[in-house]
Amino acid sequence: MPSIDSTIEQIAATAGPAPIEVSNPYTGKVIGAVPRMSAARVREALEAAHAFKPSLSRHQRAEILERAAAIVRDRAATLATLITAESGLCLKDSTYEIGRVSDVLVFGASEALKDDGQIFSCDLTPHGKQRRIFTQRDPLLGVISAITPFNHPMNQVAHKVVPSIATNNRMVLKPSEKVPLSAIVFGQILHEAGLPEPMLQIVTGDPSDIADELLTHSAVDLVSFTGGVAIGKSIAARAGYRRMILELGGNDPLIVMEDADLDEASSLAVSGSYKNSGQRCTAVKRILVHRAVAARFTDLLVDKTRAWRHGDPTDPSTDMGTVIDEAAARFCESRVNEAVTLGARLLQGNQREGALYAPTVLDGVDSAMPLVLHETFGPVSPVITFGSIDEAIAIANGTRYGLSSAVCTQRLDYITRFVRELEVGTVNVREVPGYRLELTPFGGIKDSGLGYKEGVQEAMKGFTNVKTYSLPWH
Repeated sequence: MPSIDSTIEQIAATAGPAPIEVSNPYTGKVIGAVPRMSAARVREALEAAHAFKPSLSRHQRAEILERAAAIVRDRAATLATLITAESGLCLKDSTYEIGRVSDVLVFGASEALKDDGQIFSCDLTPHGKQRRIFTQRDPLLGVISAITPFNHPMNQVAHKVVPSIATNNRMVLKPSEKVPLSAIVFGQILHEAGLPEPMLQIVTGDPSDIADELLTHSAVDLVSFTGGVAIGKSIAARAGYRRMILELGGNDPLIVMEDADLDEASSLAVSGSYKNSGQRCTAVKRILVHRAVAARFTDLLVDKTRAWRHGDPTDPSTDMGTVIDEAAARFCESRVNEAVTLGARLLQGNQREGALYAPTVLDGVDSAMPLVLHETFGPVSPVITFGSIDEAIAIANGTRYGLSSAVCTQRLDYITRFVRELEVGTVNVREVPGYRLELTPFGGIKDSGLGYKEGVQEAMKGFTNVKTYSLPWH
């Protein structure tokens, strides 16, 4: 594979006039450019996709995805460098992301080979007949329009694209204009692996110019979006009568009960809050700690936060790079300052330099403060105390989000209550809220999502139509 610099140069050479520039969040320097496509160009892509009728066998789809996985593994270091360059994520996080991308491809290849049908005997009731009903899953009649965010520049793309390929669909994808290079390179890898070009086209541009075309064109059967709640609800209002899969925000709690292993819990809090610079919908956004152990837990949290190295994302020893841009860092800083004004106590961090924002710990946080009432998308650990499991559940559920959660306890009675009563899509016991496999269902309720979940298996269901047929069966 060409070097990262030559790859970026090749993409920039196709950008044309008035391109969208891509900047490195850490250095502030422009590192590349992509085309600022018009609505007419996006319309062409959608129409070309719609005109193409995929005919890949299951074996061919699996082979393409397996070959792409091998390419990703072979070029892991270069691809991680690309993600770091355009997103500011540290190399540890970018390298981990590339491993996850490979997993998505491998799981997609495996699922493509599975028969997706069911069989129902019709003599199950007194008025049944000697027949059998069969089902099969067919690709969508139209095109999938996919829109991805900045926080996982390649893995979010993989979670849209791979299920589309595995189900023999056609997709037009618009990555975040802040991190388009990783998506474009991922598309190049798939085409190199043998994917017909019309099955995946990547468009870049200003959302105000091209979003309506992606949402309302008659060729579009399904809109799959991952991003913020406000934009997701706007998409739902604009897209009209078509299928939608909306993966939106999170305000995920880590709940530490009085019987928890505090060393384990504090380590989970740190990794859950600061990995990927805190820019994950499933990051720890609120730390709910029983009052009986709050002082000891908070001391451990502060000590481990101080040891979390942040700085130059290209330094292999760095634990955390930047957030996506200076505006995002300023937003985190302002939310923390506001919380302190409202009575919270700053224990560590809240230093900012450009897009670099230090891991930050506060206690004395009230659940009504905007810092924790809404999603603060950055490396902040706000500690909220409670006195009982009833109070913990009420605080955890007291938000418009319902994506994921984590609980630290040894007691089965606590665990069963949390699993039963937390209003979320996922409850992880003694693990960070975001833990999952790329294969397993992922998504939320309330303002955290609408439609089929992500995860390769569930996404493939959302990307297909079920057809039934019956035959005489004696």
